[in-house]
Amino acid sequence: MQIIFTFLKAVWKTPTGRFSLIVLGIFVALAIFGPLIAPHDPMVRNYGPDRKLLRLAGPSWDHWLGTTLMGRDIASQMLHGARPALIVGGLTALGTVAIGLNIGLIAGYFGGRIDSILMRITDVFLGLPFLPFIIVVLSLSGRSLTTIVIAMTLVMWRSTARVIRAQVLSLREMPFVAAARITGASDLAILYREVAPNVLPLALVNTAFALAWAIITEASIGFLGFGDPQSITWGSILYDAYASQTMYRAPWWVVPPGIAIMVLVSAVYFAGRAYEEVLNPRLKGI
Repeated sequence: MQIIFTFLKAVWKTPTGRFSLIVLGIFVALAIFGPLIAPHDPMVRNYGPDRKLLRLAGPSWDHWLGTTLMGRDIASQMLHGARPALIVGGLTALGTVAIGLNIGLIAGYFGGRIDSILMRITDVFLGLPFLPFIIVVLSLSGRSLTTIVIAMTLVMWRSTARVIRAQVLSLREMPFVAAARITGASDLAILYREVAPNVLPLALVNTAFALAWAIITEASIGFLGFGDPQSITWGSILYDAYASQTMYRAPWWVVPPGIAIMVLVSAVYFAGRAYEEVLNPRLKGI
């Protein structure tokens, strides 16, 4: 929790960071309370006073963002879609950084054969096509939010490992590491007590960027029709609109999820960028 508080405090120092955190706070609130305040059941068909199905009805007082071809309330679907986006994105980002951080620490600190083996494994994963790999995994193991998180985590850690390793290669030559060795500290103690705290700020930046990328990927998977069929996501909303072949006649169906994805990803990215600028003031204005 101390790490998270430090990250938030650093991001809040910049105007861009403050705005990003406010936007993220709104999305988190929607993810928590959205299903509770949704005006309709997102999967129930809605009918008008004449008992006719409300197909592609435009925005109204009863249906803030209109309805789908099947008469389902889009606003309710949007509110339900915030939770999967943040859960999948958050868990994937944490898993990605946890794997990448440990591999980068071990490879950079020990070097030699261990470094070579771990970096060759990383190269193999770097060579995997990102989205096709995830689709294959989902096709073989089933389409659920858990599987999506695992599939994305399996391939997203690779760049984090490279970045952390490069940092550790320079840190392991620092005087404080040599001093720790002289006192008789073990390699693992040095690695996680002395070196790891110095790369955590960089890991936090990568966590923010991994979160943004995970949200985009989850939406892409849903748009392609490989998302969890039991969950309503912003990507699946776009998929339903595209599959109906009526998306051009019902902009209220496709614009809201598109804007939500764009705003959320931008807020996460700018929060990470703000933290990066606090760590390295020379990045300001770049």
